[in-house]
Amino acid sequence: MKFEIGQSAPSALLETILGQRVTIPDSGSAWVHLQFRRFAGCPVCNFHLMGLTRRHEEVRAAGVRQVVVFHSTREEMLGYQAQLPFDCVADPHKRLYRQYGVETSIRALLHPSVFWSGMRWVLATRRFYRRAENGILGLPADFLIDARGRIAAAHYGSHADDQWDSDHVLRLVGTAARSGDLSQPSPRGSAS
Repeated sequence: MKFEIGQSAPSALLETILGQRVTIPDSGSAWVHLQFRRFAGCPVCNFHLMGLTRRHEEVRAAGVRQVVVFHSTREEMLGYQAQLPFDCVADPHKRLYRQYGVETSIRALLHPSVFWSGMRWVLATRRFYRRAENGILGLPADFLIDARGRIAAAHYGSHADDQWDSDHVLRLVGTAARSGDLSQPSPRGSAS
């Protein structure tokens, strides 16, 4: 099942690779940008996360908590994602991927930008991935979830490099705040 705008996101209590708890929805943040990436060493995903890291404070200031899920083990992720400033969650059994309808496809590798993004990460870090837990055919997905658990925006990637960047997330949050169509969280302690 693929989610659409306005539907309720599945509630989840997650643990990050650093042992912190994350809830979806998150009543402490106006928004959660829930990101499904591929395997921990994916050069395309890691290049994308470098860009999100540079703009993390700006995105957080807009009330967005970023949660990144990989279909790898915690141990594998610690070698690639431990230094990231946002919440990173291991889902090696792809439980969340199934709940959110995130798929795999040979198309994951067929877009020209996939090679270019991956190569830029390798050149910037001089790192190569050791293994691709759960394969290399995973597709990314992005969801913007409000504090009440409604999906404000959803994107299922058509290839490995088809992911939201910080500008897109900030535009979505700005549009949602201006439109009034999406419920904004109530101040703490007030009635919903």
